Amino acid sequence: MSTIPTTTTDKPGRPQHPFRRAVLRGLGIVLPPLLTVVVFIWAWTLISGYILKPVEGVASLALIRWEWDVHRTRPGAEQLEDYQQLATREWIPQHIYDDVNANPGAERPHTAFEYYRRYVRIEYLKPWIVIPTFLIVFISALYLLGRLLAAGVGRLMWASFERLIHRLPLIRNVYSSVKQVTDFVFSEQAIEFNRVIAVEYPRKGIWSIGFVTGESMLDIRSAANEPVLSVLMPTSPMPMTGFTITVRKSETIDLDLTIDQAIQFVVSCGVVIPLHQICRPDNFPRLSAELLSSGSSNQETPES
Repeated sequence: MSTIPTTTTDKPGRPQHPFRRAVLRGLGIVLPPLLTVVVFIWAWTLISGYILKPVEGVASLALIRWEWDVHRTRPGAEQLEDYQQLATREWIPQHIYDDVNANPGAERPHTAFEYYRRYVRIEYLKPWIVIPTFLIVFISALYLLGRLLAAGVGRLMWASFERLIHRLPLIRNVYSSVKQVTDFVFSEQAIEFNRVIAVEYPRKGIWSIGFVTGESMLDIRSAANEPVLSVLMPTSPMPMTGFTITVRKSETIDLDLTIDQAIQFVVSCGVVIPLHQICRPDNFPRLSAELLSSGSSNQETPES
């Protein structure tokens, strides 16, 4: 009787292959720091391309104009040794000519302007000088701008600017959307979660985790004729992309979870469960006590 060799598959209910499980585990370890580095690189590329490069270009032009000493005609005999003639028949100082030729860069310059631009870069705009200086100036500018907008005059100026933006048909839509995102990310008044609850949503028998954010609106409370709660329903694996619902307080269950534990549960799609919430033998006494107390309370009937 022949035997058919069996192979390990990844069907539901069967363990994954050890090699694939190890690869996925390694991917889970590598991805968080890798994505963090990618985000910082993307942010620096954005700042460098749209702020640092233009500022560096303006500074380079100012330094070129300050150092500019180009003659269109042959200098006098007493200055002839201090200048060098280019192929464009321009005369530039000898020290600039020598310094640039010693470090010409990717493309060798030909005109006087190209020589001065390269000279300014290697003499004044060195990366180890430009980047720290730019960061100090940039952060200082942000600080001063924040202090200015916090003052009364600054707030009035910014309010006038925003009123002008909201009058522009196409720009106001883009500006409003971007401002909502930046206000949510950088606002000091962050959303404060009071506690973690479970609610039967989207239908009876399906339990979802939510974060209580407040007591909702008075009109909804009056219509429900009982206390209600505003609940943020997070979605996996991005909790901050959820939605808000209002439910009766009596239809919610307070969970013995911290906010961090609940977020880990949502991000991991229910895989990461706190130890005190795992169905283990050492948790059975607590579960049994809760079931007994719940059963005894249900059996009690009020006296008529």
